[in-house]
Amino acid sequence: MKTEQVNKLSFKPNPLWPGFEIVNKRAHALLYVLLFFAFSTYAQDEKAQPIKWEADADTLMNHEQYEPAASLYTKILNESKLKEKADFKVLYKRAVCYYSIGEFEKTLTDLNLFIPEYPENPKPRILRALVYRQKGDADNQLVDLQKAIELRGPSPELLRWRGELLSEKGEFESAKKDLLFAANLMDDAEIETNLGFAYYSLGKSDSALMHLNKAIVLDVNYPTSYLYASTFCLQDENYELALKYLNLALRIDPNNRSALFYKGVSLVELNKTEEGCPCLRKAFAAGEDEAGDYLKEFCFDVFK
Repeated sequence: MKTEQVNKLSFKPNPLWPGFEIVNKRAHALLYVLLFFAFSTYAQDEKAQPIKWEADADTLMNHEQYEPAASLYTKILNESKLKEKADFKVLYKRAVCYYSIGEFEKTLTDLNLFIPEYPENPKPRILRALVYRQKGDADNQLVDLQKAIELRGPSPELLRWRGELLSEKGEFESAKKDLLFAANLMDDAEIETNLGFAYYSLGKSDSALMHLNKAIVLDVNYPTSYLYASTFCLQDENYELALKYLNLALRIDPNNRSALFYKGVSLVELNKTEEGCPCLRKAFAAGEDEAGDYLKEFCFDVFK
């Protein structure tokens, strides 16, 4: 009995016995099925994780929580390593986050990778132009704005932006064309004011004042149009008209130091020093250093 019990305990199937091979194959097949499902579940979990991260990051970005959103997008990019074109969309989202927190160099790095993959998308061009504006790079702004306008079509905002840049570069004729196009698309005091500046720079004072007057009609509370108009009048020695614009500007903001300075200049040029010198004095006290020269020249007797 002891021998039989030992034999039963030590019993092992003989691979040469009939039926053993079938049983063995079935066992292996079952093992493969189990491994396949285990791997599939793991792969699905691996794939689902970045999707969840992206959804969480999108939510954070929508709530203007840009730093944690950028960290999650970075986590996704570290996983994907930009192996597929679709991965670059996450790169663009991270660029938006970086721009929103003032990380302009990082924004530029991401956009320089993204734009070659999606060259027909105008949005990253506009964002890169905004980065170049922060960096004071007018030439690269113009390059990206030109491409964005080609891709998106003319928009008043982009045309105004390009017109302002062209004016800063002294290309007033080109600036005028952009701004006139923008003005035909949208009534806007800033566009009309910039048009006034372009026309005056081209030696067309009447056209300049016409557009500045239109800007005032469109937005009576936009001070720049009054100041531009008064400056042009001063340069043309039309002091009476300059005063009209300046008095309107000072109704909006009685402490505007530029308006006080220009009003003081206009008055002393009209030999009204008793009225002009107090304006120059206020402007100088507010930080308008140029008022000091006029005070010395015209107001010494008044304040001695």
